[in-house]
Amino acid sequence: MAEAELDDGNEIWRRFLRKNWTAVAVFVAAAVLASISAVLVYLWVVGNAQSTGLVPSILAQWAMAHIVTFLLRLILWEILFIGIPVIVAALVGWPWWRRLPSEERKENRLFGTRSRATSGGGGSISVLVFVAFCIKVFIDGKWNAPIASWTFDYLVYSLFWSVIWILIIFGIPIAFGIIWWISYKMKKSS
Repeated sequence: MAEAELDDGNEIWRRFLRKNWTAVAVFVAAAVLASISAVLVYLWVVGNAQSTGLVPSILAQWAMAHIVTFLLRLILWEILFIGIPVIVAALVGWPWWRRLPSEERKENRLFGTRSRATSGGGGSISVLVFVAFCIKVFIDGKWNAPIASWTFDYLVYSLFWSVIWILIIFGIPIAFGIIWWISYKMKKSS
């Protein structure tokens, strides 16, 4: 019975929290502060983007150039104001984690074991499609044209051709790799 309680994830967390409540409270406060700060930085960038004329205040007048410029500025300000302080805080907190007895770290297994299979994959594919779409819009000469002037057909076909480009660029090397691997295995087995 006692062994079942020790294996229970809730009991592990309770023991860890009892022993290290101060550090956990600091970590939670820092996470809340970082989250609130990230939202405030986002709102600040949005307000400045409109007031400085970086982006039009009417969405129908936005062009791809506005979207990309806005996203790049947002990412840079978030990294500067949130990312760097979080990295510094993690570097300051790392010695505390390393000072914990190795038995306690192993015994607690606070974060479990990782699985190689994930159900939330595909994020990099959407970034690639967006980059390819931006290149297509630029090549077509619609980079600074308001998005409201685009036809629905243009949008759909541009996204379609962006996906086709990605499949060609990555599919051909993958196909060659598979063909090479099959021929290698066939030679090895004979």
